[in-house]
Amino acid sequence: MDLKQLEYFVRVAELGSFTRASSVLDIAQPALSRQVRLLEVELRQNLLLRNGRGVTTTEAGKLLLEHGRGILHQVERAREDLGRVRGALAGRVAVGLPPSIAKMMTVPLTREFRKRLPSAALSISEGLTISMQEGLLTGRLDIALLYNPSPTPELDTLPLMEEELFLIGPRETKAKATPISLKEVSALPLVIPSRPNAIRMTVETEMAGIGCKPNISLEIDGVAAILDLVADGAGHAILSKYALTTSTQPEAYLARPIVKPRLSSKLALATAASRTTTMTQQAMLELIQEVAGQVFGPTERTAQ
Repeated sequence: MDLKQLEYFVRVAELGSFTRASSVLDIAQPALSRQVRLLEVELRQNLLLRNGRGVTTTEAGKLLLEHGRGILHQVERAREDLGRVRGALAGRVAVGLPPSIAKMMTVPLTREFRKRLPSAALSISEGLTISMQEGLLTGRLDIALLYNPSPTPELDTLPLMEEELFLIGPRETKAKATPISLKEVSALPLVIPSRPNAIRMTVETEMAGIGCKPNISLEIDGVAAILDLVADGAGHAILSKYALTTSTQPEAYLARPIVKPRLSSKLALATAASRTTTMTQQAMLELIQEVAGQVFGPTERTAQ
């Protein structure tokens, strides 16, 4: 059995589509279909049922999917163990970070990774919670930092830290960063991400709890674009202070604490529950927690 064919089959089965799998695997769809078909011929079993909406697994396909995940994981563990003979872990880790966190953590995280895991490979990408969650489930990402992830059996999560949310507006002459109540915030025009963004859902839920709703001026998905619009006078934003680091002129904004109630956003480490973490990935999980403590300090960390 060819391991590459097995990996292709697992990805197609997990994603339910040759098109999506070819994109994730970076292989032409005809070549991907041919390799999976060769595997079916070798095993003398139909593994996938093709239909207009994608593919589903046959009974034989479900059985091979279960074994295939285990086989591929064992191969990765074997590579790691062989790397340890040379004195270091040698696996690959793909990590997803929110833009504001990536701005703060990418350099120190990469520096420590190279120092402690010199034989391993690291990939870091930025993304919003929804796209990164999909990346975990498709295998594009091994680890992701997600804001307010909803409980689901598909993900294993570990609380990492909690960020206070602020009302972000353009800095004006003599303006002070005085606290503002959430009810007062509801009267201001907001530039805010579209649903189901974690901050958007937090704002709507907390405002509903005090009998009001947000005055949404614009829906924009992207921290940098939101800040540009705030600076241009389109409205206010509700973000963490760390989001200001994505701007080239953070001093152009005023961050006011929101009270009655205080708003916060929880950040969690997440992995796919269907995949056992490798030793390299486990080492990376521990490294992320350590670097987060160094970068953000104990005041932002949640109680574990």
